[in-house]
Amino acid sequence: MLSKGSLQIEVPAALTKAMGQGEPVIGPPLVVDLDGTLLRSDLLVESAFAHVGARPSRLPVLLRALLRGKAALKAAIARETPVDETSLPYDERVLELIHDARAQGREVYIASASNERYVAAVAGHVGADGWFASSDSENLSSHAKTRRLVEAFGEGGFDYVGDDRADLPVWAAARECIAVHPSAGVRRALTGINADARFIEPRTHRGRAWLKLLRVHQWAKNALVFVPMVTSHNFDLGSVVASVAAFFAFSFAASAIYILNDLVDIDADRKHPSKRRRPLAAGTVPILTSIPVAAGLMGTGIAVALAIGPLFAATLLTYLALTTAYTFFLKRKLLVDIVTLAALYTIRIIGGAVAIDVPVSEWLLGFSLFIFTSLALIKRYVEMAARLDASLPDPNNRNYRKADLDIVAALAAATGYNAVTFFAIYISSDHVRAIYAYPQLLWLVCPVLIYWLGRALLMAHRRDLDDDPIVFAIRDRNSHLALLFIGAILLVATGPL
Repeated sequence: MLSKGSLQIEVPAALTKAMGQGEPVIGPPLVVDLDGTLLRSDLLVESAFAHVGARPSRLPVLLRALLRGKAALKAAIARETPVDETSLPYDERVLELIHDARAQGREVYIASASNERYVAAVAGHVGADGWFASSDSENLSSHAKTRRLVEAFGEGGFDYVGDDRADLPVWAAARECIAVHPSAGVRRALTGINADARFIEPRTHRGRAWLKLLRVHQWAKNALVFVPMVTSHNFDLGSVVASVAAFFAFSFAASAIYILNDLVDIDADRKHPSKRRRPLAAGTVPILTSIPVAAGLMGTGIAVALAIGPLFAATLLTYLALTTAYTFFLKRKLLVDIVTLAALYTIRIIGGAVAIDVPVSEWLLGFSLFIFTSLALIKRYVEMAARLDASLPDPNNRNYRKADLDIVAALAAATGYNAVTFFAIYISSDHVRAIYAYPQLLWLVCPVLIYWLGRALLMAHRRDLDDDPIVFAIRDRNSHLALLFIGAILLVATGPL
């Protein structure tokens, strides 16, 4: 074993013997970087979010550790937050390089700035012969990594696989240079160092992966901001423009929160039968790039909200505060998560009313609270049913058990049909008579709602529903017909335009 301080490089006995006796070794060792190279992720970023996400009170402790240096920060995280090396997103092409090197009789080493606890686990999983990593007191990056590799193998005595600008000094000391989907700037710099450098290009369609990460299809939920405009019959140009702006403000902010949620839940998502295909969990979107994108979307959403008006901006900030609390804390609280999700939908309706300066109907708020509670419970039912069918353990990021499935279904049915009852009482209110010429026609909406909610529950029970009933409704033909029928009833009930 070669050692330097607290850094250790495990060397097989055969190689040690060959080095000691001056016998030739079959080709130079292959040294592989970890973050962004062997892994389509960054262990520091994802472990930091997992660390704080599991217990937000850890954040001040991490900030104090950072004052002692990056190595101390990595060590503080790694001591309490392990990674599951078996579920990490490995790059198949780099694994092929490792396999080919081993087939040629060459040694393979992992060299990374990640903490030694993580690197040792990954090296053992991929069958590497040894590893270089950051200790609790020294950050093994760039020039420090170069120095360690030259001490171990000599100048030009190893081949190196990397991906980032920090790897340029290491490539300068390597015999053969291989870069895994580098940026244009890194590509130019590496070509200047070694004209024969090899490049591994990404296979994924990044545009499609980004759309999936931003959950653009989920923007349909933000159409709730148009509900106050429709129910109040305010269709003037100013109301339409304000409602459209409110839609995009909520959409940009929601996409930012989706990214944050995926960062916090990345390990749990990898263990989920469908969520493991999410871009950050699968490594199809660079995790380091996702953070500034989330910040940019958040800033854009707030800027649009301020342009609409200070009261709407306050509404959006309330939405952001509640959904952030949900991401870090509330989603782990039994049934509190359901009420929070229902409240987040209702806030969209409130935001739509504030944007066009109309009073919010108490009937509308009551109906939305019940129906969105039902939809949130159906979503949770589908998630738990998927775990039950796949024989997976109870989730560690939700306070539900697979044995709760029947009661969750019962609660979903009860709250859903309470929403229908609430709507039926609303039909008899003075408010309805004031804005509808034929309010009796609104009774036809009730059987449509009963049909749609009952069908959603039955399809969830049959495992024919996606993990989000609203997303399912966007793609479901019967849901489209139900919505069109309700729209036609409202239009006719309004009377002559």
